[in-house]
Amino acid sequence: MKTKILFMLLFITSFPVFAQEASSDRWTMQDDGSIQWKTCTNLPHNDHLEMSGQMISVVLHYGVNSQQQFNLQRTLIFPMLRHQPNKTHNHLKHDIYTDIPSMVTMGEQNIILHSGNTKSINFNGIMRIESDYTYTLRRKDYKDAIHLTSIFYPSATEPYYIEEYKFKNNSPNTITLRIPDWRLSYTSPEEIGIDGAYRMEATLSKSGSYELNPGDTLDFYALFSAEKMSDIKKKGALTPTDIDVAAEYGKRKALIDEWWGNFILDTPDKVLNRMFAFAKLRGVESIYRTKGGLMHGPGGASYYAAVWANDQAEYINPFFPFLGYEVGNESALNCYRHFARFMNPEYKPIPSSIISEGVGIWHGAKDRGDGAMIAYGAARYALALGKKEVARELWPLIEWCLEYCRRQLTPDGVVASDSDELENRFPAGEANLNTSSLYYDALRSAVYLGHELNIPQKQIQDYTKRAEAMEKAIESYFGYEMHGFHTYRYYKGNTVLRSWICTPLSMGIYTRAQGTVDALFSRLWTKDGLLTQEGEKTFWDRSTLYALRGTLAAGELEKGMRFLKEYSQRRLLGEHVPYPIEAWPEGDQRHLSAEGGMYCRIYSEGLLGIRPTGFRNFEMTPRIPKYWNYMNLNKIHAFQSDFDIRISRIDKNQLNVKVMNGKETIIDKNIKEGQTIKVKL
Repeated sequence: MKTKILFMLLFITSFPVFAQEASSDRWTMQDDGSIQWKTCTNLPHNDHLEMSGQMISVVLHYGVNSQQQFNLQRTLIFPMLRHQPNKTHNHLKHDIYTDIPSMVTMGEQNIILHSGNTKSINFNGIMRIESDYTYTLRRKDYKDAIHLTSIFYPSATEPYYIEEYKFKNNSPNTITLRIPDWRLSYTSPEEIGIDGAYRMEATLSKSGSYELNPGDTLDFYALFSAEKMSDIKKKGALTPTDIDVAAEYGKRKALIDEWWGNFILDTPDKVLNRMFAFAKLRGVESIYRTKGGLMHGPGGASYYAAVWANDQAEYINPFFPFLGYEVGNESALNCYRHFARFMNPEYKPIPSSIISEGVGIWHGAKDRGDGAMIAYGAARYALALGKKEVARELWPLIEWCLEYCRRQLTPDGVVASDSDELENRFPAGEANLNTSSLYYDALRSAVYLGHELNIPQKQIQDYTKRAEAMEKAIESYFGYEMHGFHTYRYYKGNTVLRSWICTPLSMGIYTRAQGTVDALFSRLWTKDGLLTQEGEKTFWDRSTLYALRGTLAAGELEKGMRFLKEYSQRRLLGEHVPYPIEAWPEGDQRHLSAEGGMYCRIYSEGLLGIRPTGFRNFEMTPRIPKYWNYMNLNKIHAFQSDFDIRISRIDKNQLNVKVMNGKETIIDKNIKEGQTIKVKL
């Protein structure tokens, strides 16, 4: 009885420390899974977000002005319509500012709809705006006479983007709405296109005059598309009559439901649950069907039809098996296949990026530690996917990358590289902590994978010894007292704290965990996450996400959960929503997609401490905050299985762990918090 009372007191007194005042939130969570902004106060405000399908991406720059009127600029990106020279950023991209509702007129005098009053904006992977309009008829104002619902989304599989508009007559009078015969067309010069000229078009599905009696509605939609002129000549241009809008909306909604209905985080913290759901959405939607196969792309109006050794191979690909989305798993395998094309007997560096639908490469920062990134991601992906035939295919790539890293070892035993994933934006020295840490983890995963593939024991033992040696080298070379913190220097000669000192924690090296966590969250933390370097203003979410994951995995829950909650609240419900971002000031906080997978890995690899150890095996070191009585990860699809992990608190030091495969209970065990258990599915 005393234990229960103590536990309840602990729960009650601890929770407010992690709460954030609701007044700091612009958005609120809705029961249907969306977030909503009621646009009546704190104006003007503008924001931007990205939505993607397999053939298109659109960045919506939207906002509400001080008169409560909605404004919109669309940046349409067609990744597979390539321009000369065929480099990373050279795809068809077009900005369209046209305010479509303002072109609709009503009333006997064709008065333009200029008196809009935006009520709310909802987003759940589809944007929905609710607005009211006032009009004057015979010198009498009819307030909120017309209600407009606007719905924006990209096609799931085709190169077009759709905006639906539904006008409803809420006035006591019959009114006439007039829709113009509007069409916007742009044809690119033939000489700059890889496949000749491209035509981008925008048009409306209806035009003409329509009488609306009280209570009647009028629906139409705008279609934004682009095609090769050679295809238009063969089959004619795409028109709105070719599109089944209800089916397109249904496809987009079905995908969102699929993503949200698998790999589900269930905790007492509704903000974290919802942020996890949105991170999945952005992480997985940005996959493009290129002539080089399915390719996950970062996005941000810049990075498409290409894969990177960090964003794809390292950050997002190990996440896909847990979600079980086959398009994602296929894109991950295709990513590694592209990199495998560049293995060579001379062990020259592998490219940092395979670009332009797979036909080109980018290697502008030279060796960024790309071999370590690829080996790390490919080994974890192969283990979690649990398919022996895929693992056998990937093994030569993993093997090659590990050997490449071995050949880059310095006399001090750490891995040399020309730069790191920040590509010389900040100094990285001759050898940086990030590359060596990734190499260490890749070696550990290669040992597990080698056992599954019956690799000769001599080779497996060699990887084991190399991992042990690398852990010691990381400690002796990078371990350092920085400003009184028992932590790491990022490279030899480094004199200021760097955010990537978090990497060893995410790789299971906890020798300097306490000092590293203290350094990260006392000298580098801001309201937007970790500064890249002490004394600077630049921040990148990717190091923040790594740090949160590593902090929780190291058992530093008090600080880790506080800052995870603060970060998630700001990203989901604050001023720039609803996803993790890339960087600032660079890129204007673009919603790059791989960061979504990194956010989800905070929970699977951080709080639950999941590490793949075989095709149907993993280790788990679960920890949950003292003020939580449970944490569940449901509908996990990794390791060729479909299972749930359910953690419940017994008392302040003990947890009950259940692993359920359907109705079958695989594990039902009481453990001390922080105890590692082995799971075989």
